[in-house]
Amino acid sequence: MPPRPEAERILVIKLSALGDFAQAFAAFAAIRHGHPAAHITLLTTPPYGELARRSPWFDEVWTDGRPASADLAGLWRLARRLRAGRFDFVYDLQTSARSSRYRWFVGRGVGWSGIARGCSHPHANPRRDKMHTVERQRDQLQAAGLVEFPPPDLSWLDADLSRFGLPDRFVLLIPGAAPTRPAKRWPAERYGELAAMLGLPCVVLGGAVEAPLAAAIGARAPETVDLTGRTGFADIGALARRATLAVGNDTGPTHLVAMCGCPTLALFGEDSDPALCAPRGPRVAVLRQVPLAGLEPRQVMAALAGLTAGEEMPPLAGSGAGGSAAPYIRGDSDLGEAVAASTP
Repeated sequence: MPPRPEAERILVIKLSALGDFAQAFAAFAAIRHGHPAAHITLLTTPPYGELARRSPWFDEVWTDGRPASADLAGLWRLARRLRAGRFDFVYDLQTSARSSRYRWFVGRGVGWSGIARGCSHPHANPRRDKMHTVERQRDQLQAAGLVEFPPPDLSWLDADLSRFGLPDRFVLLIPGAAPTRPAKRWPAERYGELAAMLGLPCVVLGGAVEAPLAAAIGARAPETVDLTGRTGFADIGALARRATLAVGNDTGPTHLVAMCGCPTLALFGEDSDPALCAPRGPRVAVLRQVPLAGLEPRQVMAALAGLTAGEEMPPLAGSGAGGSAAPYIRGDSDLGEAVAASTP
């Protein structure tokens, strides 16, 4: 059953995290395309308010979407705000137990796409938990009646980079990841070895807390530029368009860089499954090693040589190094699909 055609006020729920938020860009674009005249509100959390407000998909952005369970006053304020929003339809792209409970706040008679019990447009695919995030969200929106999925235009995600004084050609390195998931991080020392092999200056992206990782890389590759703690979302988009290529862990900035079109090699270990959450973009490859710390820089060099094959660029300094590379598969240029390859 499609959403009611008279739906004029729509709520979209996407609370976190950055990688998941970036992978929802296609869904956001499809919702706006399917409801061009509707007033669309996004319910999210403070870290993503700026990014959402820059985008062309939302008329309003609310950032109070995740009060603590013990914050009864905050929950009450959110419930009142959602009820007062008088929404005609809700697309719950978070599809968590928390976001499903918000159905009670907006009113049970409001159309709802998601997994909340008793909702009007359930995503009932039994394979939903085995689907990549992008395909799962598309399948959910199709079940809700959307039929057109234009590629998201990310031209708005851009900025002036002149203040950084960057070289004409550089490689982006993204060595961080959630501090609570250290197994997602390829060691900074390995990134430093890679930087010394590349033959191009490297630019390190990350939050301020990841400055020690940039310092470790710079100790092995002195031409490295440390931008940790100095970039916003628009800067990341601009850097992605300027960079020759990018190498990063499974972390939000890697997803954003890949989606903005930079040829990207994403490194995975045992802590996340690239079949479910690999970055998407025009040119993406995934390299997986278990454990990730065992991945050798020469293997990364070999994968990068394949990713950049056919491009006019300086030869990768270490691409002729001996030894077998960990297997990888390049992303499909039409679907932007990065496919995982494992090494035992």
